[in-house]
Amino acid sequence: MGQFGIGQSVTRIEDLRLLTGGGKYTDDVQLEDESFAFILRSPHAHATLKGIDTTAAKAAPGVLIVLTGEDITADNIAPMPNMFPVKSLDGTERPETNRPLLAQDRVRYVGDPVAMVVADTLAQARDAAELIAIDYDILPSVTDTYKAAQPGAPRVHDHIESNLCFDWGKGDQEATEVAFSKADHVTVLELINNRVVVNPMEPRSAIGAYDANEDRYRLYTPTQGTHVLRSAVSGILGIEAEQLRVVTGDVGGGFGMKIFPHPEQPMVVWASKKVGRPVRWTSDRSEGFVSDVQGRDHVTRAEVATDMNGKFLALRVTTWAALGSYLSHFGTYIPTEAGTGMLNGLYAFPAAWANVKGVMTNTVPTDAYRGAGRPEAIYCVERLVDKCARELGLSPDEIRRRNFITPDQLPFTTVLGDAYDSGEFTAIMEDGMVKSDWDGFPARKAESANRGKLRGIGMSTYVEKCGGGNPEETDVRIDPDSETITFYMGTMSNGQGHDTSYKQIMSDRLGVDTDHMIMVQGDSDLVPSGLTGGSRSVTVGGVAVAKASEEIISKGRHVAGQVMEAADADIEYADGIFRIVGTDREMSLFEVATAALDPANVPDDAELGLDTKASQAPEAATYPNGCHVCEVEVDPETGRLEIMRYTAVDDFGEAINPLLIAGQVHGGVVQGVGQALQEHTVYDEESGQLVSGSFMDYQLPRAGDLPYFEFSMRNTRCTTNPLGIKGTGEAGAIAACPAVINALVDALSVDGAPVQIDMPATPDVIWALASRQLAAE
Repeated sequence: MGQFGIGQSVTRIEDLRLLTGGGKYTDDVQLEDESFAFILRSPHAHATLKGIDTTAAKAAPGVLIVLTGEDITADNIAPMPNMFPVKSLDGTERPETNRPLLAQDRVRYVGDPVAMVVADTLAQARDAAELIAIDYDILPSVTDTYKAAQPGAPRVHDHIESNLCFDWGKGDQEATEVAFSKADHVTVLELINNRVVVNPMEPRSAIGAYDANEDRYRLYTPTQGTHVLRSAVSGILGIEAEQLRVVTGDVGGGFGMKIFPHPEQPMVVWASKKVGRPVRWTSDRSEGFVSDVQGRDHVTRAEVATDMNGKFLALRVTTWAALGSYLSHFGTYIPTEAGTGMLNGLYAFPAAWANVKGVMTNTVPTDAYRGAGRPEAIYCVERLVDKCARELGLSPDEIRRRNFITPDQLPFTTVLGDAYDSGEFTAIMEDGMVKSDWDGFPARKAESANRGKLRGIGMSTYVEKCGGGNPEETDVRIDPDSETITFYMGTMSNGQGHDTSYKQIMSDRLGVDTDHMIMVQGDSDLVPSGLTGGSRSVTVGGVAVAKASEEIISKGRHVAGQVMEAADADIEYADGIFRIVGTDREMSLFEVATAALDPANVPDDAELGLDTKASQAPEAATYPNGCHVCEVEVDPETGRLEIMRYTAVDDFGEAINPLLIAGQVHGGVVQGVGQALQEHTVYDEESGQLVSGSFMDYQLPRAGDLPYFEFSMRNTRCTTNPLGIKGTGEAGAIAACPAVINALVDALSVDGAPVQIDMPATPDVIWALASRQLAAE
C-alpha cells in the first residue's frame, strides 16, 4: 500500500481480499465433528404454552438433543440482559421482562424461540422439529405501538400495567410550559417513525464449541466487538468470562444489530457442552425477519413554540417508543438517553421537554439500528421545523438561520444537556444550498410541471452525538526480524474499513509503509476490551493507535540515543528513521527495535523492546453535523417518486480518509432513503403475524432507485480528542429521512400549505396525496 498520512483518500486495503472471495465469515469456519441446530419458533404472537411433547423428535434419526424452556430452568440459565435502567417520572425503576433463551410458559411474538433441536445434519434437525407437538392457548395480542399503550390493550407481560414499561422525561418541563403559554404561534406535528428490519448482507450465525480438557468454551459469531458478547453470554450461562473465547472473522454488515447478544448465541454454547460436539446455527433470511432485533417504531407528537418573528421559544415532544415483547440489550437506552438530546438539533432552543413512553408490544424486540435514537430525533425536529416555516410563511433556510446556534456561542450547552464544541451551522447549510443549486430550483420545478410532474426540494440539518463510551486500547508489537508491526484492536470492522484507517494513522505517526503493518481484531483472548458502535471506532480507537505510535517514537528515541551515544533531545525522528540532528548518523525503526531488546540500551525500569500498549478514554462525545438537500420529482398519475439530486455537506472534523468517509455517508443515505420511501415492517393487527416477512413484501433500495450523490465536507476541528476527528458512520442515515420527506412535502404542498406524510412514502401513498392536490388546484 505504501506510506500514507492522515487526510489522504486511500482505497481500502481490505477490498481486494473481500471482493475476490478471500473473506472468512463465521459460516466459513469449519470445526471437526460439527452438529447442526434448528430453532423451532412460535407461530403465534401471544399464547400460553400448555405443553410441549418432544418424544418423537428425540427419537428421530440423527437427533442429539432437544432443548426446551424446562431445560433452561433445570440448568439455571439466566435470561437475556437489558443493560440500562430507566427511572420513570414518578421515580419508579423500569421492570424486568426476563427474556428466556427458550420460551417458558408463554410466547410473546411470532418467532419467539420455543425449542432447539441439535442433530448430525441441518435437515435432520429441521425434520425432527416438525415432530414436536406443542399445545398453545392463543391469547389476544397487540402490535401497534400507540394502541398498545392505551388502557384495556392486551398486556404483553402481566406485571407491566398498560404495557407502559416506563414514562421518562428530559429537559425543563416547567420552563417549557411557560414558554408555550407566551407563544405567538405553535406548530404541532404528529409522526410515525416506521419499524424496519436491519437485513445485513451476512445473516446472523453462531458456532459453539466446548473443550472438556480446559473447561473452556468458544463462540464463533459475527459481532461488532467480541467483549460485549463474552460478558453477556458468560453471564447468561453462569460461567466465568475467562472460560469463554469469542472469535469473529469478517463481518458482512452490523448496523448496531451485531453489538449485543441474541438468544441463539448462548444457546449453541450451552448445547455444545451437552452434546459434546460443536453446534452450528445459521439464520436464513426468512428466519431473520422474525428473529433479528428490529429498529425504530416510534409514534411522536412534537410541538414548537415561536414568537411573531419565527424565533423558537420552546420545544415539546412526546414519543411512544415500541420496545417489542422483551427489553433487548440497549432497547431502553435508544429512545431515551441515546436519542432525546438530539431533539435540540442545531437550534438554540431556550427551553425543551421530551417525554418518552416505553411500550411493550407483541413484536420482535427493538434495539440499536444505524443511528440508534438519533435518526428518530432529527427526523422529528427537522420535519417540525419545516412545517413551522410553512405555517409562518418563511423559507426553510430562513427559519433555520434565525434559530441556529452561532459560532460565537460555541462551545454551547443545549437545554437538553449536550455540549457542542465546534461547527459552522449556518455556513454548512449555505454550502449545501449552493452545491445543490437551491436558487435554480424554481426553473427546474417549472420544467417538471411542463411534463406533468411535481417537483420538490427539501433540506435537513442534523447533529449527532457519538464517539463516547468506554476506553479503547491497542497493543502494538514490533518484530524487527520480519519488520512487521502488529497491533491488536478491540473494535471490530463490519464494513467501515478499519484496516485502512488505523494503518493510515499509524503510518502518519511512524512514517512507515503500511505494508509493514498487520491489524488483529475479533478475538476476546487477544485484546482486553473494545466495541464498534455509535460511530466511535476511529474517534476513540484511532486516538489509541496514535498514542501508541507516539510512545514507540519516545521509547525509540532513548534507545537510538544510547546506541549512537547522543542525548535523547538530539535525536529526531521522521519517515521511520531515528537520526542525530545535523548529522547523517541514523538507525531505522526496526534497527532500533532490535537494539531495544538489549538491556544495556533501555532504562532499568523499562521493558525490553518497543512493544507498547496505549488507551484512550473519551473525555466527551463528538458532534458531527451537516446539511443534506434532496430534490424529488413525482408522477401524480402513478405516485412514482424519483430522487433527482442528493447533496450532502458534512462536518466530520479532521478527516482521516475522505474516500472512506464518502462511502460511509453514501451507505447511510441509502438506508435513510430506504426507510423514507420503501422499508416497512408490517404486522397484522388481528393475528400479530408478520405480513412483511420476506423480500417479496419488504422492499430494500436498489442502485437504480438512487442518483449520483454529491458529497463534500466543511470540517471544523473537534476539540474533545487529540486527533480532532468526529464520528462519520451514521450521519447519512440520520440526515436522509427528513431531507427526502421534506422534499416530498414540498412537491405535494398546495400554495405552501404543509401536507401530512408518514414514512414510508410508497407510490400508493404518494398517488393518493397527489390526487388530492390536483383536485384542490
